[in-house]
Amino acid sequence: MAEVLTFETPSLGDRSYLVTDGVVAMVIDPQRDVDRFTRAAEEAGLAITHVCETHVHNDYVSGGPALAAATGATYVVAKGSGVQIEHEPVVDGAELVAGQLTLRVLATPGHTPDHVSFALVDAGVVTDVFTGGSLLYGAVGRPDLISDELTDELARAQFGSAQRLATELPDDTRVLPTHGFGSHCASGSTDQLVRSGTIAEERDRNPALTVADEDDFVTSLLSDLHPWPAYYVHMGPRNASGAPAPDLSAPTGVDPEQLREHLAAGHWVVDLRSRRMFTTDHVRGTVNVELRNDLPTYLGWVMPIDAPLVLLADDPDAIAEAQRMLARIGIDRPVGAATGGPGQWADEADRTSWPATSWDDLAVALQSRDDVVVLDVRDAWEFEQGHHRRALHLPFHEVLDRSDEVPDGQVWVYCATGNRAAVASSLLAVQGRDVVLLDDFCLPGDTPGTEA
Repeated sequence: MAEVLTFETPSLGDRSYLVTDGVVAMVIDPQRDVDRFTRAAEEAGLAITHVCETHVHNDYVSGGPALAAATGATYVVAKGSGVQIEHEPVVDGAELVAGQLTLRVLATPGHTPDHVSFALVDAGVVTDVFTGGSLLYGAVGRPDLISDELTDELARAQFGSAQRLATELPDDTRVLPTHGFGSHCASGSTDQLVRSGTIAEERDRNPALTVADEDDFVTSLLSDLHPWPAYYVHMGPRNASGAPAPDLSAPTGVDPEQLREHLAAGHWVVDLRSRRMFTTDHVRGTVNVELRNDLPTYLGWVMPIDAPLVLLADDPDAIAEAQRMLARIGIDRPVGAATGGPGQWADEADRTSWPATSWDDLAVALQSRDDVVVLDVRDAWEFEQGHHRRALHLPFHEVLDRSDEVPDGQVWVYCATGNRAAVASSLLAVQGRDVVLLDDFCLPGDTPGTEA
C-alpha cells in the first residue's frame, strides 16, 4: 500500500508530496530546496524514480529539474507546457508506473492552460489525487496569473476541471493540493484553516462544486481575487528554463565599512529583526522585513528580484533560514550578511530610530499637531471594509513607486498587524520621510475612527 509524505512550505503557503511503495518514490511539485526530499528518501532507503509537476509554477522556483538531476529521476511535465529542458511530456490518461506505484494523469486546466492532476491508483482504485492548483480545500487556484486575455477562459476551465474530478473520482479519494495554505496562487475565498479533505467533502463546501451555474461561479471567482506579489512575473519563465539547486552556503560577512559601501551603492540592506527591535535602533538606510513566514512574499513584492541584497540578523541561523526562504523565489546568494546587532554594524552616527506606538497616541497627535499623515498600507479590499477616517490608502507594495503621493508631514503608518506597516515605514524612511509605526493590531473594519 502506498504512503504519502507531505512537505509543508509555510513561507509560501504550499505543499509538496512524496509518494512511495516502500522501495521507490515519486515526488510531486517539489520546492527548490531539494535537500529536504533527497534526505527523506535516503533516510527511508527509497529510490526517487519520477519528479512530477502539476503545472509550471507562478509562485516559486521549482526544484523539479534539480531533484531529477540529483537522483536520475524522470522529470514529468504536461505536454505543451513550454518547459525547455529535458522532460517526459504527458497527456490526459497517461500512466506513470514505478514499482507498485501508479500515477494516472488527469488534464485539469484552469490555474494554467496545461495543468494536470495525478491520481494515485492502488489495486485499480484511485485513493488520492494530487491536484496542484486545481481543486483546493474549499477553493480553486486563481486563473488570472497567465494573462488578462485568458483569465475568463481559464476560470471556466477551472470550473470544468473541478467538476471532472468530483464526477470521475471516488468520494473517499483524498484531495492533496499544492496551494491553498496561504499561497497567493489560491483564489481569495480559500480557508487557510482547512488542512485536509476528500472529494466528498469538497463536493459539499467547494464553490466550484456547490455553485451549479458556470457563469455565477466565474463571476464570483473573479470578483474575489486579491493582488499577487510582483515577483510572480519571473517565476513562469524561470521554471520553463529550469533552475539549479540553490547555493545555501553562508554569505560573505560584511564589516561596518563594507556595509556603509553597500548602502552607498544603493544595495538592499534588509534587517530581519522584529519591528520593535528595528524601530528602537537600526542602521540608517536599511529596510525592515521581519523573519517570519511572509518574508519571501513581502520582500519579493517590493525588492527587484536581481537587486544586490545584504541580510542583517541576530545570528547565523536566522541568516540561513532567510536565505533558504528567499532562494525558493529566486533571490539567490546575498552579496553579504552580518549578525549581532546595530552596535556591531554601524557607529552611533549611522544609526537611527523612530516611534512604534498605538492608536491612542495617534489620537493625541491628531489633536496636537497639524502635519500628521495617516497612511493605511493594507490591500484595497481591507481598506474598503473599514479604515481610519483620516487615512490615505497606499498598499505597502506600492510605496516605493507612489511615495510622492504621500503629503508632507509626519507619516503614521498602519496595516492589520504591524508587519506590512513596518516594511512600508522603513521604505519611506529610506526616502527621508519622518515616520511613525502604528504597531497596534486591528482588523479590517475595526480601526479606531473607522469609516467604510
